[in-house]
Amino acid sequence: MKRKGFLTITLSAVVACGALLLAAPDYATAHCDTLDGPVAKDAQQALAKGDITPVLKWVKGNDEQKIRKSFAMAQAAAGKGGNKRAAAEHHFLETLVKVHRAGEGAPFTGLKPAGTVEPAVAEADRALASGSPEALERMVADAVSAGIHVRFARVAEAARHKDESVDEGRKFVDAYVEYTHYVERLHRDAVGQAHGSEGGGHDQHHQAGHGKGNKHEKH
Repeated sequence: MKRKGFLTITLSAVVACGALLLAAPDYATAHCDTLDGPVAKDAQQALAKGDITPVLKWVKGNDEQKIRKSFAMAQAAAGKGGNKRAAAEHHFLETLVKVHRAGEGAPFTGLKPAGTVEPAVAEADRALASGSPEALERMVADAVSAGIHVRFARVAEAARHKDESVDEGRKFVDAYVEYTHYVERLHRDAVGQAHGSEGGGHDQHHQAGHGKGNKHEKH
């Protein structure tokens, strides 16, 4: 029972962080800008079927016309074939991803190759496809457990010598701050609101996930 509860908490943490992993300005773990990410897959489906509906969910209402215009251009070029068609379809995908990321407050640095998705995010997608989060839970739980153990061992060792000298004391403080902030971030993400939920929103999650926990933070 305890194991199940722990897995539930850690899964909540990765979902909150992921939403990826997830609201950071640089979108370090995002995969919506990769050619095998969910946005690209929906774009390919829309182009193949000639139906823009699958991609409109990725953009906000006030950006819809821009995407419709780019889609129409891609459709118009479809009959021309060759380089013109490929260029128009690439422009549509690029426009879609750029507008989507802008709506999330993230920069766009170009489309990334397929296969560049972060392992945890790829596993999260596989969980959705399979209908089971068990493998994802194990992956996240193992990573969390390892992260805690490493930091715990470091601070426990430093604690044995913390009063021997000022330098040893400072080593302990550095290890202690890193350890407690790591655990704090895990717990805060686990019990906090998911990205975009009512009352939380993008900005609050961003502040909660990135306002603390760096090495230079005051404790």
